[in-house]
Amino acid sequence: MIVNVILYESETLFEELRDEWNDLLFDNHANQIFLTWDWQSIWWEAYHPGRIWALAARDEETGRLEGIAPWFIDDMINGKRVIRTIGCVDVTDYLDVVARRGREEAVYGAFGDFLADHTDQYDEIRLCNVPESSVALARFPDILRERGFAVDVQVQEVCPVVELPTEWKDYIASLDKKNRHELRRKLRRAAGAAVDWYIVGSEHDLRAELGCFMTLMARSSDEKALFLRERQNAEFFHKVVLRMAEQGWLQLAFLTVNGERAAAYLNFDYNNRVLVYNSGNDPAQFGHLSPGITLLARLIEYAIEQGREAFDFLRGDESYKYDMGGKNVSVYQIAIDHRDGDAAAR
Repeated sequence: MIVNVILYESETLFEELRDEWNDLLFDNHANQIFLTWDWQSIWWEAYHPGRIWALAARDEETGRLEGIAPWFIDDMINGKRVIRTIGCVDVTDYLDVVARRGREEAVYGAFGDFLADHTDQYDEIRLCNVPESSVALARFPDILRERGFAVDVQVQEVCPVVELPTEWKDYIASLDKKNRHELRRKLRRAAGAAVDWYIVGSEHDLRAELGCFMTLMARSSDEKALFLRERQNAEFFHKVVLRMAEQGWLQLAFLTVNGERAAAYLNFDYNNRVLVYNSGNDPAQFGHLSPGITLLARLIEYAIEQGREAFDFLRGDESYKYDMGGKNVSVYQIAIDHRDGDAAAR
């Protein structure tokens, strides 16, 4: 198969590929919600931190879209022109180079050739948040090395993930003795109070529920409150949540005490996995009931009942993720340098 590469240097990327983007992604090992047309286009609209410099690969004979490298150039203050992935690095957890299943070698090879032929247009490439299961992580570095690039691959962060069994009792049994005892104790305490929980559905006013979530999110920590005070962050949050709901990928859940919202999780239900994106709670008023952990347990139980294969806590090594059974999955940075053969991670 011969692949032609098209360079996009403006928002026409999203206009021209809208009808094909997600279809390609769904036929891809890199099928992550953060790589959907929806997420990528909303992120760019909110943040646009540089100049779009994205690659699309098409089959020369059929014209079918075979791959996307959704990149932009960050003109850094030190004068370097650095290629990064749209979404990198904050608010987005998994990113990749997208290639149709079974067409990876042709697509990555074509992208490698294009990069080698256009080294005058950039200085460095830094691809962030690449999951350890990525086909690009396994193959793209060697393809680039064959074309004279220096490539360095480093662990960037971890994502604790619970691989879900088919029964709740088996999940409980999988926890170590201390964490199993603590979880049962917290669930018994919550059962003795007027505690309930629900997932926002079509019977609810999503915008109002989202407002309640953001209030709890801001109350849960100074860091989250500061994040939401930034206009770009708040706008991105609103738009992406509403779009995920339209696509059927949103799971917004609340735990209530005496009818008052005490904790919330904003998750995504995508590709048979639950992704724990953000949370909120009111520790001053309800902390004694451990509402966040109680709600988390109910959501894990619900995910098991729905036949989901994994409960993914996404980036960050907070202790509660491991208490709930999370096991580390790594995400990587791929650093690519064409100038002096030195691709040491920076």
